[in-house]
Amino acid sequence: MLDKLGIPLPILQAPMAGVSTPKLAAAVSNAGGLGALGIGATDVAGAARMIAETRQATDRPFNVNVFAHATPKADPDAERSWLSILRPLFAEFDAEPPTELRAIYQSFNDSPELLRLLCETRPSVVSFHFGLPEPQAVAALRGAGITLLATATNLEEARLIKDAGIDCIVAQGIEAGGHRGVFDCCAFDPQLSTLALTRLLATEMDLPIIAAGGIMDGAGIAAAINLGASAAQLGTAFIDCPESTADAAYRQALHGPASYRTRLTSVISGRPARTLESRFTQAEDDGLADGPPAYPIAYDAGKALHAAATAKGEYGFGAHWAGQGAPRARSLPAAELVAALTRELGAENPSHGFGKSRCGNLISR
Repeated sequence: MLDKLGIPLPILQAPMAGVSTPKLAAAVSNAGGLGALGIGATDVAGAARMIAETRQATDRPFNVNVFAHATPKADPDAERSWLSILRPLFAEFDAEPPTELRAIYQSFNDSPELLRLLCETRPSVVSFHFGLPEPQAVAALRGAGITLLATATNLEEARLIKDAGIDCIVAQGIEAGGHRGVFDCCAFDPQLSTLALTRLLATEMDLPIIAAGGIMDGAGIAAAINLGASAAQLGTAFIDCPESTADAAYRQALHGPASYRTRLTSVISGRPARTLESRFTQAEDDGLADGPPAYPIAYDAGKALHAAATAKGEYGFGAHWAGQGAPRARSLPAAELVAALTRELGAENPSHGFGKSRCGNLISR
């Protein structure tokens, strides 16, 4: 699988839309891993700029991730109800909630322009979160010579990924930070751990598996490989790299008491996502009883509340996504972090061959 991805190290940086940058992706790729861009939170023009900037900074493969969620259905009654519930929180900061909400992010399946961009720019890897693209999109991307990845949180989703003709499966355990990659938020979620899911998919599927969720060091990568994964994807580990766009409040929270109390919540965006404990999660406990509207419509409200709060110096309503491994976060440049992960992996299991003898030229960069 590493040959297929074009990388010497079994280390993938999670896309992390809104946090990952061309500088971060390029640094990880230049160090021998697979850097990634999360373009689900931008438009086609923004995606084109990010891809071009990454190409200027590296000649190595990198991953471009898109959101393939179902098109949200507007529900004005539910949206008004949610804004009414949030009104007291806005009032704390002398602000009014929006009068209406929008679907702020477009699904890849609703954007032929984005498909055209990817086929024209031909990044080495394209990955999908929240679901799968239409068959014709898969055919077009494969025809452009692009390797395809998709996230699965259970065996049923993994089987759908295989049937769709995707090359590799990202096995996202419940420990993972950020949004759950579930295809259907209304379906039963077995909430499998990274360990259990990786082993299940490694034994039940004949596609390469990339383990994701709670992995923060070389020991975690080695454990995933020993369970049958071909590589590991790390997100929270890269948040505090200087190349990310995480703001000072996010970085401070990542290294504070909140890192020991991450939780899954849908109140921020309308989809279950793991975040650091915050004023937003505390507000959920204090009375946000009714569920939010659909993703990403609810996210419009969450972002408006965050903007109102930060204007008054309160940073606890941001989307501070982080996995259960958050207490192990390190403040290192991305290349140094990849080098450290590689040394740790080699120390845990020298038989894997991912020590300095194999990748010394990359580690020394």
